[in-house]
Amino acid sequence: MLVSKQLTVAIDFHSIFFFSYYGIYCGTSCRCVCLVTEKLTFREVKTPQEFRQGEDAEVICDVISSPVPAVSWFYKNKEITSEPNSIFQVLPTNNLQILRVSKADEGVYRCEARVEARGEIDFRDIVVLVNVPPVLSVPQQSFNATADYQESVTFTCITSGSPDPQVTWYWWVTVTFVKRHSACCYLVLKSTNPDDPAITETSDLKLFAELPVCLSVYSVQPHITQLRNVTAVEGNAAMISCTAEGEPLPEISWRRASDGQTFTDGDKSQDGRVEVRGRQGKSMLTISGVRLSDWGRFDCEALSRIGGHQKSMFLDIEYAPKFQTNQTIFYSWEGNPVNISCDMKSNPPATMLWRRDRFTISSQGTSNIRIHTTEGRSLLEVTPVSDRDFGRYNCTARNNIGTRYQEFILAQADIPSHPYSVRLTAVSQRLATVTFIKPDSHGGVPISYYIINYKDTSSQDWRTVRSHGVQIVLANLEPNTTYEVRVAAVNGKGQGDFSHTETFQTLPIREPSPPTVHGQRGIGKAYRLGLIKQDDGGMPIVEYILKYKTDKEEQWMTKLVPGMNDFALLQPLQWNTRYNVEITARNVKGLSEPTFFQFLMPQKPDITADSLFSGLGLGTVVGLGVAVLLLLLVLVDVSCFFLRQCGLLMCITRKLCSKNTTSGKSKELEEGKAAYLLLKIYNVTKDF
Repeated sequence: MLVSKQLTVAIDFHSIFFFSYYGIYCGTSCRCVCLVTEKLTFREVKTPQEFRQGEDAEVICDVISSPVPAVSWFYKNKEITSEPNSIFQVLPTNNLQILRVSKADEGVYRCEARVEARGEIDFRDIVVLVNVPPVLSVPQQSFNATADYQESVTFTCITSGSPDPQVTWYWWVTVTFVKRHSACCYLVLKSTNPDDPAITETSDLKLFAELPVCLSVYSVQPHITQLRNVTAVEGNAAMISCTAEGEPLPEISWRRASDGQTFTDGDKSQDGRVEVRGRQGKSMLTISGVRLSDWGRFDCEALSRIGGHQKSMFLDIEYAPKFQTNQTIFYSWEGNPVNISCDMKSNPPATMLWRRDRFTISSQGTSNIRIHTTEGRSLLEVTPVSDRDFGRYNCTARNNIGTRYQEFILAQADIPSHPYSVRLTAVSQRLATVTFIKPDSHGGVPISYYIINYKDTSSQDWRTVRSHGVQIVLANLEPNTTYEVRVAAVNGKGQGDFSHTETFQTLPIREPSPPTVHGQRGIGKAYRLGLIKQDDGGMPIVEYILKYKTDKEEQWMTKLVPGMNDFALLQPLQWNTRYNVEITARNVKGLSEPTFFQFLMPQKPDITADSLFSGLGLGTVVGLGVAVLLLLLVLVDVSCFFLRQCGLLMCITRKLCSKNTTSGKSKELEEGKAAYLLLKIYNVTKDF
């Protein structure tokens, strides 16, 4: 630091002089009188000045001047005096000594210097900091934990000191048969102004404390840390990575959800497309030549001796459009709208458009063409108005994987050709079954139905019936009559030509065929015979003639049953007896051949409560119970009428009697009427 000088110089008129910064040099022929003084100067007065608590601190204030300055110290606006028992002492060097400095002695001290001869005064404020060594404590110094991924363990350090200690954690690992981790914290005192390089570089005050806090961890559960969904392009390769952590390091395996097949390190699929390679907690599943069948979920499992962890990912396959439409030829005719459907699937979704003769058809359509588009389908609705509307139409589908085309043909429809091989497979007096083979050509449009024309040969008028199949039954025919029949097919375009005309003749009227019989056990001493109608010979069956007798009898019993009936009931019959039955059907032409039938009646049942109700249904049993209850109520009411003159019957009698005179004779007459009425009710109930 430079020291300024104050000079007083006396020189004669012709003298030549020069002076330097520290002195005066007079040349020849001069007379000099010099008085040199030095200004108050503070040298190397640092602030703040730091001291450790409890030591004797010496606050340095280095000040010089000429003459020597007087130095005074001030603290909290009071001058410090050197007293024998005071902790403050001003040393001969003008420094201030603080005995056994403490935190309470911190503050701003002023060092003031004076040169009274010149009236010069100056001062410096010095900040005194008292550092308290750090004190470190922990509520818990040792931890034992069972490892689980993302499980938290908190270490707590309580510190005190001045300035505020900075805490630094250090970690080291001691490996034995288990993992053991020990963490230590160090408290280091630094300047309260760490940005001041003069302080941090020159300070030799190093206060620190350390205390280990130990955590013993025996294992870490496996945990999959990285597994992402993957998108691959059909035909390319797909690489799926799975990364896992844990102690000990887990083994990784894969499972394909579509078929349940599992893969471990080094495995390959049967077709060689799927391969797994891995090491150090990372596994890579590679699929070569990706197919759409590979689409779906894959599960990654990390497994060790202390547990496992599983996560899933999804493999998405992108591919160019694939058309799903098999029909590429459509038929229509002028004025008839037709829908040409272009169906496809793709990933990502594709845009679809229609072309005709290398020109794109606007999505808004034209006067006779409309386009209806949904995801995966585009419908071209064409209403032909002329021959120009028939021809080829192109459907184009495009996504970022590729572009595909499909061509459709709109052809003019025609009427179907004629059916052939018309046959009469079954002919009776009133019915005829007609069969035929479909036309060779349906004209490009599905056949809607068939027209069957038939008439007898003596008539000019055809009768028409429709059929949706290749077989139909003609009914209400006349017996012993010759008929002609022909068949034509009809589609949306119109009716095709008739087939070759076939001729057939219905059968003449004759006796009916023998009826078919099946037996059913009746109730009690009755037997039920079911009658199944056969060929009636062209005329309705008038009646069935039933003859029946036992094996031991010679004489037949006869029962006539109307022809419209479908059963006959034979009764009364004998128990435990075999019967022979002869059934004949008759129409106006005559009798059929008889049908023979045998049946055996059961043994006579025991009349017990069980046998009495065993053959009855639930409704019959309930009805009998209600009838018995009603009979009991009537008997009770009759008893009350005659014995106590009360009850429902008594009320009815009194009501009737109140309308007439109350003479004794009329009363007796009314009571007689009531008794007669009661008796009649009783008889009805009894019969029921």
